[in-house]
Amino acid sequence: EATRETIARWRDYPALRSSRAVEVFKRLRPALLAGLARAAEPDAALAQFDAFLRALPAGVQLFSLFEANPQLVDLICDICATSPGLAAHLSHNPGVLDAVIGGEFFAPWPGEAGLTARLAAALETAVDYEARLDGARRWAQEWRFRIGVHHLRGLIGAEEAAAQYSALAGAVLRVFWPLVTENFALRHGPPPGRGAAVLGMGSLGARAMAAGSDLDLIVIYDAAGHDASEGPKPLSITAYYARLTQALVTALSARMAGGQLYAVDMRLRPSGRQGPVAAALEAFRTYQSNEAWTWEHMALTRARVVAGSEEIGAEIEAFRRALLDEKGAPETVEAEIAAMRARIARAADAARVASPWEAKLGPGRMQDIELVAQGAALVAGAPVRAVAAQLRAGVRAGWLSAAEAETLGAAHELLSALNQAARLVIDRPLDLGALGEGACAFVLRETGAADAATLATQLAEAAQAAARIVADVAARAGVERKETL
Repeated sequence: EATRETIARWRDYPALRSSRAVEVFKRLRPALLAGLARAAEPDAALAQFDAFLRALPAGVQLFSLFEANPQLVDLICDICATSPGLAAHLSHNPGVLDAVIGGEFFAPWPGEAGLTARLAAALETAVDYEARLDGARRWAQEWRFRIGVHHLRGLIGAEEAAAQYSALAGAVLRVFWPLVTENFALRHGPPPGRGAAVLGMGSLGARAMAAGSDLDLIVIYDAAGHDASEGPKPLSITAYYARLTQALVTALSARMAGGQLYAVDMRLRPSGRQGPVAAALEAFRTYQSNEAWTWEHMALTRARVVAGSEEIGAEIEAFRRALLDEKGAPETVEAEIAAMRARIARAADAARVASPWEAKLGPGRMQDIELVAQGAALVAGAPVRAVAAQLRAGVRAGWLSAAEAETLGAAHELLSALNQAARLVIDRPLDLGALGEGACAFVLRETGAADAATLATQLAEAAQAAARIVADVAARAGVERKETL
Protein backbone atom coordinates (compact mmCIF):
# COMPACT_ATOMS: atom_id res chain seq x y z
CA GLU A 1 0.00 0.00 0.00
CA ALA A 2 2.77 2.43 0.96
CA THR A 3 4.63 1.61 -2.26
CA ARG A 4 1.53 2.36 -4.36
CA GLU A 5 1.01 5.66 -2.55
CA THR A 6 4.62 6.67 -3.17
CA ILE A 7 4.45 5.84 -6.87
CA ALA A 8 1.10 7.64 -7.20
CA ARG A 9 2.72 10.88 -5.95
CA TRP A 10 5.25 10.91 -8.76
CA ARG A 11 2.84 12.31 -11.34
CA ASP A 12 2.71 15.57 -9.34
CA TYR A 13 6.50 16.07 -9.19
CA PRO A 14 8.17 18.85 -11.25
CA ALA A 15 10.27 16.29 -13.16
CA LEU A 16 7.08 14.73 -14.58
CA ARG A 17 5.21 17.85 -15.58
CA SER A 18 5.68 17.44 -19.33
CA SER A 19 4.07 14.74 -21.41
CA ARG A 20 7.46 13.90 -22.92
CA ALA A 21 8.95 13.29 -19.47
CA VAL A 22 6.01 11.11 -18.50
CA GLU A 23 6.36 9.11 -21.70
CA VAL A 24 10.09 8.40 -21.21
CA PHE A 25 9.74 7.71 -17.50
CA LYS A 26 6.91 5.24 -18.15
CA ARG A 27 9.35 3.16 -20.19
CA LEU A 28 12.02 3.43 -17.48
CA ARG A 29 9.81 2.66 -14.51
CA PRO A 30 9.82 -1.16 -14.72
CA ALA A 31 13.64 -1.32 -14.69
CA LEU A 32 13.87 1.26 -11.90
CA LEU A 33 11.35 -0.49 -9.70
CA ALA A 34 12.96 -3.86 -10.36
CA GLY A 35 16.36 -2.49 -9.41
CA LEU A 36 15.05 -0.91 -6.22
CA ALA A 37 13.22 -4.13 -5.36
CA ARG A 38 16.55 -5.99 -5.48
CA ALA A 39 17.97 -3.75 -2.74
CA ALA A 40 18.53 -5.29 0.66
CA GLU A 41 15.81 -2.99 2.00
CA PRO A 42 13.48 -2.15 -0.91
CA ASP A 43 11.22 0.23 1.02
CA ALA A 44 14.15 2.37 2.14
CA ALA A 45 15.61 2.39 -1.39
CA LEU A 46 12.25 3.42 -2.84
CA ALA A 47 11.92 6.21 -0.27
CA GLN A 48 15.37 7.53 -1.21
CA PHE A 49 14.57 7.36 -4.92
CA ASP A 50 11.33 9.19 -4.18
CA ALA A 51 13.32 11.97 -2.47
CA PHE A 52 15.69 12.08 -5.47
CA LEU A 53 12.82 12.30 -7.95
CA ARG A 54 10.95 14.90 -5.90
CA ALA A 55 13.96 17.23 -5.85
CA LEU A 56 14.58 17.12 -9.60
CA PRO A 57 13.54 20.41 -11.26
CA ALA A 58 13.04 18.73 -14.65
CA GLY A 59 13.18 15.22 -16.01
CA VAL A 60 13.17 14.87 -19.80
CA GLN A 61 16.92 15.10 -20.36
CA LEU A 62 17.81 12.95 -17.36
CA PHE A 63 15.25 10.26 -18.14
CA SER A 64 16.46 10.17 -21.74
CA LEU A 65 19.99 9.75 -20.43
CA PHE A 66 18.85 6.80 -18.32
CA GLU A 67 17.09 5.23 -21.28
CA ALA A 68 20.17 5.51 -23.46
CA ASN A 69 22.48 4.24 -20.72
CA PRO A 70 20.88 1.42 -18.71
CA GLN A 71 23.96 1.14 -16.46
CA LEU A 72 22.94 4.48 -14.94
CA VAL A 73 19.70 2.91 -13.71
CA ASP A 74 21.76 0.31 -11.81
CA LEU A 75 23.93 3.06 -10.37
CA ILE A 76 20.93 5.11 -9.23
CA CYS A 77 19.39 2.07 -7.55
CA ASP A 78 22.70 1.28 -5.81
CA ILE A 79 23.07 4.86 -4.55
CA CYS A 80 19.47 5.07 -3.35
CA ALA A 81 19.84 1.76 -1.50
CA THR A 82 23.04 2.77 0.25
CA SER A 83 23.91 6.48 0.42
CA PRO A 84 21.25 9.16 1.06
CA GLY A 85 24.01 11.77 0.91
CA LEU A 86 25.06 10.83 -2.62
CA ALA A 87 21.42 10.55 -3.67
CA ALA A 88 20.67 14.03 -2.32
CA HIS A 89 23.69 15.45 -4.13
CA LEU A 90 22.60 13.73 -7.32
CA SER A 91 19.10 15.19 -7.12
CA HIS A 92 20.54 18.71 -6.92
CA ASN A 93 23.27 18.04 -9.50
CA PRO A 94 21.95 15.55 -12.06
CA GLY A 95 24.55 16.84 -14.50
CA VAL A 96 27.22 14.78 -12.73
CA LEU A 97 25.78 11.74 -14.50
CA ASP A 98 27.18 13.12 -17.75
CA ALA A 99 30.62 12.37 -16.36
CA VAL A 100 29.62 8.79 -15.58
CA ILE A 101 28.99 8.06 -19.26
CA GLY A 102 31.75 10.32 -20.57
CA GLY A 103 34.48 7.70 -20.24
CA GLU A 104 36.49 9.51 -17.54
CA PHE A 105 34.45 8.55 -14.50
CA PHE A 106 36.16 5.21 -14.02
CA ALA A 107 39.57 6.28 -15.37
CA PRO A 108 42.64 6.12 -13.10
CA TRP A 109 42.85 8.75 -10.37
CA PRO A 110 44.85 11.75 -11.71
CA GLY A 111 46.46 12.82 -8.41
CA GLU A 112 46.49 16.29 -6.89
CA ALA A 113 48.68 17.86 -9.55
CA GLY A 114 46.48 16.40 -12.29
CA LEU A 115 43.34 17.62 -10.56
CA THR A 116 44.79 21.11 -10.20
CA ALA A 117 45.66 21.25 -13.90
CA ARG A 118 42.21 19.98 -14.90
CA LEU A 119 40.40 22.50 -12.74
CA ALA A 120 42.51 25.38 -14.05
CA ALA A 121 41.80 24.28 -17.63
CA ALA A 122 38.07 23.93 -16.94
CA LEU A 123 37.90 27.58 -15.85
CA GLU A 124 39.74 29.11 -18.80
CA THR A 125 36.57 30.02 -20.68
CA ALA A 126 34.65 31.44 -17.71
CA VAL A 127 33.69 35.05 -18.37
CA ASP A 128 34.13 36.54 -14.89
CA TYR A 129 35.01 35.86 -11.26
CA GLU A 130 31.62 34.53 -10.20
CA ALA A 131 31.46 32.28 -13.24
CA ARG A 132 34.87 30.87 -12.35
CA LEU A 133 33.84 30.20 -8.77
CA ASP A 134 30.58 28.58 -9.85
CA GLY A 135 32.41 26.46 -12.40
CA ALA A 136 34.98 25.40 -9.83
CA ARG A 137 32.26 24.45 -7.35
CA ARG A 138 30.43 22.32 -9.91
CA TRP A 139 33.68 20.68 -10.96
CA ALA A 140 34.64 19.88 -7.37
CA GLN A 141 31.19 18.47 -6.62
CA GLU A 142 31.48 16.15 -9.60
CA TRP A 143 34.83 14.83 -8.41
CA ARG A 144 33.57 14.46 -4.87
CA PHE A 145 30.65 12.47 -6.24
CA ARG A 146 33.09 10.28 -8.15
CA ILE A 147 35.09 9.52 -4.99
CA GLY A 148 31.91 8.59 -3.14
CA VAL A 149 30.66 6.31 -5.91
CA HIS A 150 34.05 4.60 -6.26
CA HIS A 151 34.10 4.00 -2.50
CA LEU A 152 30.52 2.80 -2.49
CA ARG A 153 31.21 0.30 -5.26
CA GLY A 154 34.40 -1.02 -3.70
CA LEU A 155 36.77 0.41 -6.29
CA ILE A 156 38.71 2.18 -3.53
CA GLY A 157 38.96 1.57 0.20
CA ALA A 158 38.82 3.92 3.17
CA GLU A 159 42.49 4.92 3.08
CA GLU A 160 42.42 5.73 -0.62
CA ALA A 161 39.13 7.63 -0.24
CA ALA A 162 40.74 9.77 2.48
CA ALA A 163 43.71 10.53 0.23
CA GLN A 164 41.44 11.41 -2.70
CA TYR A 165 39.14 13.70 -0.70
CA SER A 166 42.27 15.45 0.59
CA ALA A 167 43.85 15.75 -2.87
CA LEU A 168 40.60 17.22 -4.22
CA ALA A 169 40.53 19.82 -1.45
CA GLY A 170 44.17 20.63 -2.14
CA ALA A 171 43.47 21.16 -5.84
CA VAL A 172 40.51 23.41 -5.06
CA LEU A 173 42.61 25.52 -2.70
CA ARG A 174 45.50 25.80 -5.16
CA VAL A 175 43.11 27.17 -7.79
CA PHE A 176 40.82 29.19 -5.52
CA TRP A 177 43.63 31.11 -3.81
CA PRO A 178 44.94 32.88 -6.96
CA LEU A 179 41.37 33.37 -8.23
CA VAL A 180 40.33 35.07 -5.01
CA THR A 181 43.58 37.03 -4.77
CA GLU A 182 43.36 38.36 -8.34
CA ASN A 183 39.76 39.46 -7.89
CA PHE A 184 40.54 41.09 -4.54
CA ALA A 185 43.48 42.93 -6.11
CA LEU A 186 41.19 44.71 -8.58
CA ARG A 187 39.92 46.92 -5.75
CA HIS A 188 42.67 46.83 -3.17
CA GLY A 189 45.86 46.19 -5.14
CA PRO A 190 48.10 43.12 -5.35
CA PRO A 191 49.19 41.39 -2.12
CA PRO A 192 51.65 43.72 -0.41
CA GLY A 193 55.04 42.34 0.53
CA ARG A 194 55.78 38.73 -0.33
CA GLY A 195 52.16 37.56 -0.26
CA ALA A 196 50.77 34.71 1.80
CA ALA A 197 50.61 30.94 2.14
CA VAL A 198 47.65 28.82 3.21
CA LEU A 199 48.37 26.21 5.86
CA GLY A 200 46.12 23.14 6.00
CA MET A 201 45.58 21.70 9.47
CA GLY A 202 43.76 18.69 10.89
CA SER A 203 42.54 16.04 8.48
CA LEU A 204 43.38 18.21 5.45
CA GLY A 205 47.00 18.54 6.55
CA ALA A 206 47.22 14.83 7.36
CA ARG A 207 45.51 13.82 4.08
CA ALA A 208 42.81 12.06 6.09
CA MET A 209 39.61 13.82 4.99
CA ALA A 210 36.24 12.09 4.69
CA ALA A 211 33.01 12.94 2.89
CA GLY A 212 31.80 16.26 4.28
CA SER A 213 35.01 17.11 6.16
CA ASP A 214 35.66 20.74 7.06
CA LEU A 215 38.79 22.59 5.98
CA ASP A 216 40.98 23.69 8.90
CA LEU A 217 43.05 26.58 7.58
CA ILE A 218 45.55 29.22 8.69
CA VAL A 219 46.61 32.06 6.36
CA ILE A 220 50.13 33.37 7.01
CA TYR A 221 51.51 36.44 5.22
CA ASP A 222 54.72 38.43 5.07
CA ALA A 223 54.30 42.17 4.54
CA ALA A 224 58.09 42.57 4.11
CA GLY A 225 58.07 46.09 5.53
CA HIS A 226 55.01 47.38 3.69
CA ASP A 227 52.39 49.34 5.64
CA ALA A 228 49.52 49.17 3.16
CA SER A 229 48.44 47.90 -0.22
CA GLU A 230 48.55 49.92 -3.42
CA GLY A 231 45.29 49.96 -5.38
CA PRO A 232 42.12 51.96 -6.06
CA LYS A 233 41.05 51.35 -2.45
CA PRO A 234 44.23 50.66 -0.45
CA LEU A 235 44.05 48.86 2.88
CA SER A 236 46.37 48.56 5.83
CA ILE A 237 48.37 45.33 5.91
CA THR A 238 46.29 43.78 8.68
CA ALA A 239 42.99 44.73 7.05
CA TYR A 240 44.17 43.62 3.62
CA TYR A 241 45.09 40.07 4.60
CA ALA A 242 42.16 39.72 6.99
CA ARG A 243 39.68 40.66 4.26
CA LEU A 244 41.50 38.56 1.66
CA THR A 245 41.26 35.58 4.00
CA GLN A 246 37.55 36.22 4.51
CA ALA A 247 37.08 36.38 0.74
CA LEU A 248 38.69 32.93 0.46
CA VAL A 249 36.45 31.54 3.21
CA THR A 250 33.37 32.97 1.47
CA ALA A 251 34.39 31.50 -1.89
CA LEU A 252 34.84 28.07 -0.33
CA SER A 253 31.85 28.02 2.00
CA ALA A 254 29.11 29.91 0.13
CA ARG A 255 25.92 27.84 -0.02
CA MET A 256 24.73 26.88 -3.49
CA ALA A 257 21.65 25.12 -4.78
CA GLY A 258 23.60 21.88 -4.52
CA GLY A 259 24.85 22.61 -1.01
CA GLN A 260 28.10 23.90 0.43
CA LEU A 261 31.46 23.04 -1.10
CA TYR A 262 33.42 23.17 2.18
CA ALA A 263 32.83 24.50 5.65
CA VAL A 264 35.94 26.34 6.84
CA ASP A 265 37.30 26.36 10.38
CA MET A 266 40.05 28.81 11.33
CA ARG A 267 40.09 28.26 15.09
CA LEU A 268 43.58 26.73 14.97
CA ARG A 269 45.15 30.08 14.06
CA PRO A 270 47.36 31.75 16.71
CA SER A 271 45.22 32.82 19.72
CA GLY A 272 42.16 31.11 18.19
CA ARG A 273 39.01 33.21 17.83
CA GLN A 274 40.68 36.07 19.71
CA GLY A 275 43.55 36.31 17.21
CA PRO A 276 43.61 38.02 13.82
CA VAL A 277 42.03 35.99 11.03
CA ALA A 278 45.34 36.06 9.12
CA ALA A 279 48.72 35.85 10.86
CA ALA A 280 51.91 37.71 9.99
CA LEU A 281 54.79 35.29 9.45
CA GLU A 282 57.02 36.77 12.13
CA ALA A 283 54.13 36.97 14.59
CA PHE A 284 53.33 33.33 13.85
CA ARG A 285 56.91 32.31 14.57
CA THR A 286 57.03 34.35 17.77
CA TYR A 287 53.72 32.99 19.02
CA GLN A 288 54.60 29.37 18.33
CA SER A 289 58.05 29.74 19.86
CA ASN A 290 57.11 31.64 23.01
CA GLU A 291 53.36 31.64 23.68
CA ALA A 292 51.65 28.62 22.13
CA TRP A 293 50.30 25.79 24.25
CA THR A 294 51.68 22.32 23.81
CA TRP A 295 48.42 21.20 22.16
CA GLU A 296 49.04 23.83 19.48
CA HIS A 297 52.46 22.31 18.82
CA MET A 298 50.77 18.92 18.63
CA ALA A 299 48.33 20.32 16.07
CA LEU A 300 51.27 21.56 14.01
CA THR A 301 52.48 17.99 13.59
CA ARG A 302 49.69 17.62 10.99
CA ALA A 303 50.13 21.04 9.34
CA ARG A 304 50.88 21.21 5.61
CA VAL A 305 51.15 24.17 3.23
CA VAL A 306 48.38 23.71 0.65
CA ALA A 307 48.33 26.93 -1.40
CA GLY A 308 49.87 30.36 -1.88
CA SER A 309 53.45 31.54 -1.99
CA GLU A 310 55.88 28.64 -2.40
CA GLU A 311 58.67 30.73 -0.87
CA ILE A 312 56.70 31.52 2.28
CA GLY A 313 55.41 27.96 2.35
CA ALA A 314 58.95 26.58 2.37
CA GLU A 315 59.88 28.90 5.25
CA ILE A 316 56.81 27.81 7.25
CA GLU A 317 57.68 24.15 6.74
CA ALA A 318 61.31 24.72 7.78
CA PHE A 319 60.11 26.53 10.90
CA ARG A 320 57.60 23.77 11.66
CA ARG A 321 60.29 21.11 11.52
CA ALA A 322 62.64 23.10 13.75
CA LEU A 323 59.86 23.80 16.26
CA LEU A 324 58.83 20.14 16.47
CA ASP A 325 62.44 19.21 17.08
CA GLU A 326 62.64 21.73 19.94
CA LYS A 327 59.31 21.48 21.78
CA GLY A 328 58.76 17.78 22.44
CA ALA A 329 59.67 17.31 26.11
CA PRO A 330 57.99 13.97 26.97
CA GLU A 331 56.63 15.00 30.37
CA THR A 332 55.10 18.18 28.90
CA VAL A 333 53.45 16.27 26.07
CA GLU A 334 52.11 13.61 28.42
CA ALA A 335 50.65 16.22 30.77
CA GLU A 336 49.02 17.97 27.80
CA ILE A 337 47.48 14.72 26.57
CA ALA A 338 45.96 14.21 30.03
CA ALA A 339 44.62 17.78 30.10
CA MET A 340 43.26 17.57 26.56
CA ARG A 341 41.48 14.30 27.28
CA ALA A 342 39.82 15.87 30.31
CA ARG A 343 38.70 18.95 28.34
CA ILE A 344 37.36 16.84 25.48
CA ALA A 345 35.49 14.56 27.89
CA ARG A 346 33.81 17.55 29.57
CA ALA A 347 32.70 19.04 26.25
CA ALA A 348 31.67 15.83 24.49
CA ASP A 349 28.09 14.81 23.78
CA ALA A 350 27.55 12.01 26.31
CA ALA A 351 24.98 10.20 24.17
CA ARG A 352 27.31 10.22 21.18
CA VAL A 353 30.25 8.95 23.23
CA ALA A 354 28.07 6.17 24.64
CA SER A 355 27.11 4.90 21.18
CA PRO A 356 28.87 1.66 20.22
CA TRP A 357 29.09 2.98 16.64
CA GLU A 358 30.88 6.26 17.42
CA ALA A 359 34.23 6.38 15.59
CA LYS A 360 35.75 9.71 16.64
CA LEU A 361 34.79 10.75 20.18
CA GLY A 362 35.41 8.89 23.40
CA PRO A 363 38.16 6.89 25.12
CA GLY A 364 40.21 4.82 22.71
CA ARG A 365 38.57 6.23 19.60
CA MET A 366 40.06 8.25 16.76
CA GLN A 367 40.50 11.57 18.52
CA ASP A 368 42.01 9.90 21.57
CA ILE A 369 44.47 7.89 19.48
CA GLU A 370 45.36 10.94 17.39
CA LEU A 371 46.34 12.84 20.55
CA VAL A 372 48.94 10.16 21.28
CA ALA A 373 50.06 10.03 17.64
CA GLN A 374 50.59 13.80 17.57
CA GLY A 375 52.35 13.60 20.89
CA ALA A 376 54.59 10.87 19.51
CA ALA A 377 55.55 13.00 16.51
CA LEU A 378 56.29 15.96 18.79
CA VAL A 379 58.38 13.92 21.22
CA ALA A 380 60.28 12.39 18.31
CA GLY A 381 60.66 15.70 16.50
CA ALA A 382 59.34 13.92 13.41
CA PRO A 383 57.72 15.96 10.61
CA VAL A 384 55.41 13.08 9.53
CA ARG A 385 51.67 13.74 9.53
CA ALA A 386 49.85 10.42 9.14
CA VAL A 387 48.80 8.62 12.33
CA ALA A 388 50.61 5.38 11.50
CA ALA A 389 53.84 7.22 10.68
CA GLN A 390 53.58 9.30 13.85
CA LEU A 391 53.13 6.20 15.99
CA ARG A 392 56.18 4.59 14.37
CA ALA A 393 58.15 7.75 15.14
CA GLY A 394 57.13 7.38 18.79
CA VAL A 395 58.52 3.84 18.80
CA ARG A 396 61.83 4.96 17.28
CA ALA A 397 62.08 7.66 19.96
CA GLY A 398 61.48 5.08 22.70
CA TRP A 399 58.32 6.87 23.83
CA LEU A 400 55.96 4.08 22.75
CA SER A 401 56.56 0.37 22.63
CA ALA A 402 56.10 -1.47 19.36
CA ALA A 403 53.13 -3.33 20.86
CA GLU A 404 51.48 -0.08 21.96
CA ALA A 405 51.92 1.45 18.51
CA GLU A 406 50.56 -1.66 16.84
CA THR A 407 47.46 -1.73 19.06
CA LEU A 408 46.78 1.97 18.59
CA GLY A 409 47.39 1.76 14.84
CA ALA A 410 45.06 -1.21 14.37
CA ALA A 411 42.30 0.47 16.37
CA HIS A 412 42.68 3.70 14.41
CA GLU A 413 42.57 1.84 11.08
CA LEU A 414 39.32 0.09 12.05
CA LEU A 415 37.74 3.27 13.37
CA SER A 416 38.85 5.25 10.30
CA ALA A 417 37.23 2.70 8.00
CA LEU A 418 34.03 2.98 10.04
CA ASN A 419 34.18 6.78 9.93
CA GLN A 420 34.78 6.92 6.18
CA ALA A 421 31.85 4.59 5.52
CA ALA A 422 29.54 6.33 7.97
CA ARG A 423 30.26 9.80 6.60
CA LEU A 424 29.38 8.59 3.12
CA VAL A 425 26.05 6.98 3.98
CA ILE A 426 24.68 9.32 6.65
CA ASP A 427 25.06 12.96 7.76
CA ARG A 428 24.45 12.39 11.47
CA PRO A 429 25.89 10.13 14.19
CA LEU A 430 25.85 6.53 13.06
CA ASP A 431 23.32 4.04 14.40
CA LEU A 432 23.93 0.83 12.51
CA GLY A 433 20.61 -0.64 13.57
CA ALA A 434 18.73 2.31 12.04
CA LEU A 435 20.47 2.09 8.66
CA GLY A 436 18.93 0.47 5.66
CA GLU A 437 20.33 -2.94 4.88
CA GLY A 438 22.24 -1.67 1.86
CA ALA A 439 24.06 0.97 3.90
CA CYS A 440 24.63 -1.51 6.72
CA ALA A 441 26.13 -4.02 4.31
CA PHE A 442 28.48 -1.30 3.00
CA VAL A 443 29.66 -0.44 6.51
CA LEU A 444 30.24 -4.11 7.30
CA ARG A 445 32.15 -4.62 4.06
CA GLU A 446 34.40 -1.65 4.75
CA THR A 447 35.19 -2.76 8.31
CA GLY A 448 35.57 -6.43 7.42
CA ALA A 449 32.95 -7.60 9.92
CA ALA A 450 30.57 -10.49 9.28
CA ASP A 451 27.60 -8.86 10.98
CA ALA A 452 26.62 -5.97 13.24
CA ALA A 453 27.17 -7.92 16.47
CA THR A 454 30.68 -8.89 15.40
CA LEU A 455 31.49 -5.31 14.45
CA ALA A 456 30.20 -4.00 17.80
CA THR A 457 32.45 -6.48 19.61
CA GLN A 458 35.48 -5.60 17.49
CA LEU A 459 34.95 -1.87 17.99
CA ALA A 460 34.51 -2.23 21.76
CA GLU A 461 37.61 -4.40 22.12
CA ALA A 462 39.74 -2.14 19.94
CA ALA A 463 38.62 1.02 21.76
CA GLN A 464 39.13 -0.51 25.19
CA ALA A 465 42.66 -1.67 24.33
CA ALA A 466 43.53 1.72 22.84
CA ALA A 467 42.00 3.61 25.78
CA ARG A 468 44.19 1.70 28.24
CA ILE A 469 47.31 2.70 26.34
CA VAL A 470 46.26 6.35 25.99
CA ALA A 471 45.47 6.50 29.71
CA ASP A 472 48.86 4.97 30.52
CA VAL A 473 50.62 7.54 28.34
CA ALA A 474 48.67 10.41 29.93
CA ALA A 475 49.63 9.17 33.41
CA ARG A 476 53.38 8.98 32.76
CA ALA A 477 54.14 12.65 33.46
CA GLY A 478 52.77 12.46 36.99
CA VAL A 479 54.64 9.22 37.67
CA GLU A 480 57.89 10.64 36.42
CA ARG A 481 57.55 13.77 38.55
CA LYS A 482 56.90 11.66 41.66
CA GLU A 483 59.98 9.58 40.91
CA THR A 484 62.03 12.73 40.47
CA LEU A 485 60.86 13.97 43.87
